[in-house]
Amino acid sequence: MNETHNYQSETVNHHRGLRDLVREILDELKDFANTRFQVMKSELQETLSSVKVAVPLIAVALVLMFIALLLVSAAAVTLVARAFAGSSWAWFLALVIVAVIWMAFSAIAGFFAYNEFRSKGRFPKRTVEVLKADRDWLQSEASNVQGVRP
Repeated sequence: MNETHNYQSETVNHHRGLRDLVREILDELKDFANTRFQVMKSELQETLSSVKVAVPLIAVALVLMFIALLLVSAAAVTLVARAFAGSSWAWFLALVIVAVIWMAFSAIAGFFAYNEFRSKGRFPKRTVEVLKADRDWLQSEASNVQGVRP
């Protein structure tokens, strides 16, 4: 009976140690996740602070560029209409020709913008690099633990 009592107390101690180990692992995982979240949060805050300054400037630049585009378009339509001076369709043809030219420029710019977005990742790079390094570290630790076990 004494042997059964010792076995039960060892089992209780073993479970208590296992609970503590599991709690410690969970605490480490929480700290790990919290650290990674803080890195990503700080990186996004840096990005947002630069965006807050850039957005109004971009808005002003876009409005001025739109006005310039309207004036250049009007000048181009006038020049093309002069080429068709004798025709009653001169202004219509001039508008269509200039519109097609602007559509072609727009398609080319859109193509380059699409390729730029596709070539660059949308997720913060430093965070992804840290997470990849963490993954590699965890894999090496797991292989070390597996190598230690019989």
